[in-house]
Amino acid sequence: MNDELTDRQREILLRVVEEYVTTGQPVGSRRLVETAGLRVSPSTVRGELSELEARGLLTHPHTSAGRVPTELGYRFYVGGLLERLERPPRPFPLDLPAVRGEVASTLQAATEILSDLTRLLALVSAPPIEPATVRHVEVLLLQEQVVMVVVITSTGAVSKRVLNFGEPVDPGLANWAGQYLNDEVAGLRLGTHLLRQRFERADLSARERGFLEMLRPAFTELLREDQRLFVGGTASLLARLPTGELGAYRRLLEVLEKRVALLEILSDALDRNRPFVRVGTELEHPALASLALVGAPYGLASRPLGAVSLLGPIRMNYEHAIRSVHAAASELSRFAEDYYADN
Repeated sequence: MNDELTDRQREILLRVVEEYVTTGQPVGSRRLVETAGLRVSPSTVRGELSELEARGLLTHPHTSAGRVPTELGYRFYVGGLLERLERPPRPFPLDLPAVRGEVASTLQAATEILSDLTRLLALVSAPPIEPATVRHVEVLLLQEQVVMVVVITSTGAVSKRVLNFGEPVDPGLANWAGQYLNDEVAGLRLGTHLLRQRFERADLSARERGFLEMLRPAFTELLREDQRLFVGGTASLLARLPTGELGAYRRLLEVLEKRVALLEILSDALDRNRPFVRVGTELEHPALASLALVGAPYGLASRPLGAVSLLGPIRMNYEHAIRSVHAAASELSRFAEDYYADN
């Protein structure tokens, strides 16, 4: 549907988003003609605004004739920004010598700089403290329909997960799974493609693959627990927030207390090699529905290590946010290449 917009409709939509982000006020046709230099009459602009609203890209408050972007409108806008993203990214003011090559201090410094630059909440997911491998697996049949899987890693981390099945579990299947996993995944690093392949081998029966799939979360949870999330700018951000946005950030801070939820969101970035944006309900978490996330992965040439991101109100300066995370991710990737080469 959005591909069917005319050039003029695209231009008007972009101008509405930019004007609303800047002022926080609904944007009317006369305002657009005055500020955007559109070579059409206000009545023509009003007609285009009505068409954009009919397409779900704009809406208007009951008390105002001006329009504001919808989630779909923001999504259309940021899609264009990502397509026009500059390469290479702009320099990022992270003083690597000042942080003395330490991972934790480097990532924390990056979050604080990002927050200062954008006045948004900065989040950086860190690489695992150590590339943990699977040491031992136990699959225990506690009751006819209850199975506990225990995973122990080389770093001493332990994951215990109790699973309830809708029907009795074959004891032979549980014993087979424990033996299979110890034979096939012991010694493999968490999160690797090799480990994932062991759960999906073509020579396994559908019954065996289905049972292993039920056990897999015990391994993925360990990987998430081994990650850290660095947060920058929380206190100063709350101090300068507009009153109308405080509720959204209070909900965000509640989510920060359960960092696994945010790590799950950021882990999606590790399958990409460029910045990304999630707007409102795209974040798929009730506490984040009134916020937007702009992020980018960083890491080695061979594999991603973490993600740099900014969280803020849906009405944010997306262009500045995208450029900022792009630059920060590039600088952290440079740091990672140097750090892992020396260690």
